[in-house]
Amino acid sequence: MKTYRIAVIGGDGIGPEVTREAMKILRRAALSSGQLDFEFTELPWGCTYFLKTGRMMPEDGLLQLCGFDAILLGAVGDPRVPDNVSLHGLLLAIRRGFDQYVNLRPITLLRGAQTPLRNARREDINMTFVRENSEGEYAGVGGRMYAGRPEEFAMQTGVFSRRGTERIIRYAFELARRRGQSVTSISKGNALNHSMVFWDEVFRGVAAQYPDVAAHSMLVDAAAMMMVTHPERFEVVVASNLFGDILTDLGAAIAGGIGLAAGANLNPERLYPSMFEPIHGSAPDIAGQGIANPMAAIWSASQILDFFGHEDLGAGVLRAMEQVLCEQKTLTPDLGGSASTAQVGDAVAAALDAILH
Repeated sequence: MKTYRIAVIGGDGIGPEVTREAMKILRRAALSSGQLDFEFTELPWGCTYFLKTGRMMPEDGLLQLCGFDAILLGAVGDPRVPDNVSLHGLLLAIRRGFDQYVNLRPITLLRGAQTPLRNARREDINMTFVRENSEGEYAGVGGRMYAGRPEEFAMQTGVFSRRGTERIIRYAFELARRRGQSVTSISKGNALNHSMVFWDEVFRGVAAQYPDVAAHSMLVDAAAMMMVTHPERFEVVVASNLFGDILTDLGAAIAGGIGLAAGANLNPERLYPSMFEPIHGSAPDIAGQGIANPMAAIWSASQILDFFGHEDLGAGVLRAMEQVLCEQKTLTPDLGGSASTAQVGDAVAAALDAILH
């Protein structure tokens, strides 16, 4: 039996509450299957840690994390800590330090979830975003000069390397080939005449090596419109850091809301641990009330199972989530119910037991 070591960074706000339910589901999946086990180590890093120490994680935080098979992250953010400090001090530091260059975001309308798109069918909303996660518009290159003076200016530079651009596009094509799907590249080459023209050139070069995979390119503004009017046109979607970030939040909105949205930060070569997270924020306004929706964190648990090669268990978790959503008996207030965070976790765990036996 394989035992996986998982570092759990509950983080801030509702993060610890929803990660508890994700751990509950992973334990239940392991127990029901008899194929694997999980060993969790909870690390108290985040904004509370920053307010005590001046750091979002210890100086040797990455070294500590190296010994784990994966990382489960809850949420990051506190009104007392500037967002750029909390983001760069923990989430981005881990992504870059562990070369987690693939951000994998499923945009799938689960059975029982509601979409605001009036005429969309469930099968119309089933896409996977492959977002570049290590450079691009979020590379952090730039600066400010003449602070406070009339001539003050700020400059933010996007970084698009051939290595970084090609490997994320190639990952998307490999994923699409395995699934028998198409790839759509999101760009803005008509306006960003250096970075996005380069992106388009690399995309065409990689696409030529995959003649069996249908390849399309779409401007980001047109893609935003098309996701709402014709979501069925998208299967595997590859995008830069910024465009992928924005469009996946739009995707979350059309696939049932941010409470159902999960994301994986992958180092495909497995030289370093990958990190899995619900993509919602820390929601400090409801923290500690026990009413946060844990479904996105539970979906993250499903992604962890998939990543370790237990796709049958990962699919079982999604089916269990769908069963709870369809029954509509145990839902948190954001989904129109009155159940607690723990009650939803218990309901999904019970459904998973029934599915796996």
